[in-house]
Amino acid sequence: MLKKTRFLFLLCATFFTVKAQETIPFRITKHNNIIVKTLVNHKDSLDLMFQIAMEDASISPERTRKADHILFKDEISDGNIIKIGNKKYENIRFFDNELTGHEADGKIGTGIFKGKAFKIDYDNNQFVIYDKMPDMKDYQSIPLFSENGQFYIVADNMIDGEQKEVYFLLQSGYSGGVVYSNEFADGKTLDTKLKITAEKIMKNSTGQSVTTKQGILPFMRVGNFVLKDVTAGFFVGDIKTQKRNYFGADLLKRFNWIFEADRNTVYIKPGKYFYEPYYKIN
Repeated sequence: MLKKTRFLFLLCATFFTVKAQETIPFRITKHNNIIVKTLVNHKDSLDLMFQIAMEDASISPERTRKADHILFKDEISDGNIIKIGNKKYENIRFFDNELTGHEADGKIGTGIFKGKAFKIDYDNNQFVIYDKMPDMKDYQSIPLFSENGQFYIVADNMIDGEQKEVYFLLQSGYSGGVVYSNEFADGKTLDTKLKITAEKIMKNSTGQSVTTKQGILPFMRVGNFVLKDVTAGFFVGDIKTQKRNYFGADLLKRFNWIFEADRNTVYIKPGKYFYEPYYKIN
């Protein structure tokens, strides 16, 4: 009888643990963007790209699906309802006319995980939302820095034989690897220190030019995990608009990520894409 009672207790405990978490399926495009299927305001079926660098949601002017039931005033719409699978999220703010990634009608941010720990599980194409932290075996913790709803991590970059510590904004909307800020690229003279693989010159209406360059970063260390020959982009020229260093979607997908509810720590573990060839920016 005692053994039977203990078995039932363990069964109930296991059931509670399973019920104490939610999953949201997603798909990954060939451009490394995460797409979530949503129903907005019970009417509009939209494919939204997950953007880790924002909290709210937005609609793209280039969307292919209708969003007639999101009502905007001065390009802002409050009080919306999003349904993803069987889960409903209320009071979602949408911004209008924001460009997004390939195959998406708009973007959805981290606000749906507010107050919860969550996992980006690239191995199984799903988000997992936790009421309490799961078993962290095989994961390594690294500091997470938050500012205005955006997340930053620190990584060591090996440039011309020297190790440089860099703060990176996690940016799932950028399909490639690293993008360096103008300040970092100019200050470290990356134009002469990285192996350049591609470049493109663009000019605006006033004749000002910017050159986008793609190079190879020999080593990057995130926690104790080392990535080799990472694709690294930067800009040179008259226009100085790149203010942050980006840790793009091609690098994000190489790990599985678990974010603590307070967003002070993130746990990472290499996943099935860790050794995949790098995405090429044309």
